[in-house]
Amino acid sequence: MIETQSQTAKTINRIGLEPGWKSALSPEFSKTYMRDLQVFLRAETAKKKTIFPKPDEYYAAFNLTPLDKVKVVILGQDPYHGPGQAHGLCFSVRPNVAFPPSLQNILKELASDLGVTAPEHGCLLSWAQQGVLLLNSTLTVEEGRAGAHQNKGWEQFTDVAIHHLNETRDHLVFILWGAFAQKKGAFIDSKRHLVISSPHPSPLSSYRGFFGSTPFSKTNRYLVEHGQQPIAWALPAKATVKLQLEQRLLS
Repeated sequence: MIETQSQTAKTINRIGLEPGWKSALSPEFSKTYMRDLQVFLRAETAKKKTIFPKPDEYYAAFNLTPLDKVKVVILGQDPYHGPGQAHGLCFSVRPNVAFPPSLQNILKELASDLGVTAPEHGCLLSWAQQGVLLLNSTLTVEEGRAGAHQNKGWEQFTDVAIHHLNETRDHLVFILWGAFAQKKGAFIDSKRHLVISSPHPSPLSSYRGFFGSTPFSKTNRYLVEHGQQPIAWALPAKATVKLQLEQRLLS
């Protein structure tokens, strides 16, 4: 069944996209690929499959980092597929969840790069709030099946978001960890933006050049050079983050 313009508007309103992103991305929801994606997700849900993150967190990266506040983009591939891990921000987990290996290595590099104290949690909410768009290429995944929702339409949707930033903004920082992110971001204008590329932080590749790549200090140096506030990369106390998450759920 073809979704009408009115139904598309209802879908967007239900999602509650941040106004800037809503303006930029709303045309996508009426396109065939996005309608097919919604049909796929409904069918998977009807089959009682567990999908991560929760539906109200599919677009969390956009809603936590308004379009006009974006300074930095970190590209991931797809959400964590273990119970309780994914919450809509790439590489991030909720405060009481154990660090996945890639995140553990990211935080090791952060400590080495900037000399910050190792955090007691792996929730990157504070980065998102400061203008770091933590965007997975694919916004959903089936429990226990990494990559299960790839090539269903999400990649096209997130490409549109990246193209929009690349073409309408200046002096952003794009952090591309690993071959997948680098391929997805190959079109980014490196004369207009800073592109930081390195191997992926996963245990399989982190020692091939991720460690020692100093992405955090490079990002802040570039932002300051272009008149912007640097990112406070050190994560706040676990209690602070838990309270912020609870307030979001109640609002």
